[in-house]
Amino acid sequence: MLACFGDEIARDPVERNHRFLEESIELVQACGGTAAEAHAVVDYVFSREPGDTAQEIGGVMVTLAALCLAQGQDMHQAGDAELSAIWDKIDRIRAKHDTKPNFKLSAQ
Repeated sequence: MLACFGDEIARDPVERNHRFLEESIELVQACGGTAAEAHAVVDYVFSREPGDTAQEIGGVMVTLAALCLAQGQDMHQAGDAELSAIWDKIDRIRAKHDTKPNFKLSAQ
């Protein structure tokens, strides 16, 4: 993150929230999930009180491992492959980032 985007973007909690949400939705989409299902889950989650950050991070890790099992994917291998690929396309990643919508404006 720091090598690709620098400290400001890498440590921006709102930016990181949006990028994590985007990637998790893309994963669900790749696994056959629909927009309607995603919207229903978002409505359900935001109808409840926020959880504890550390516990929710643990939950993400456990449910990602379970999703990988259900999809027949090796989580560690996929992560290592993605990290390796990133180093070869940092310029493209930066350019793509510059075209992303600024959700900070719509979140206010």
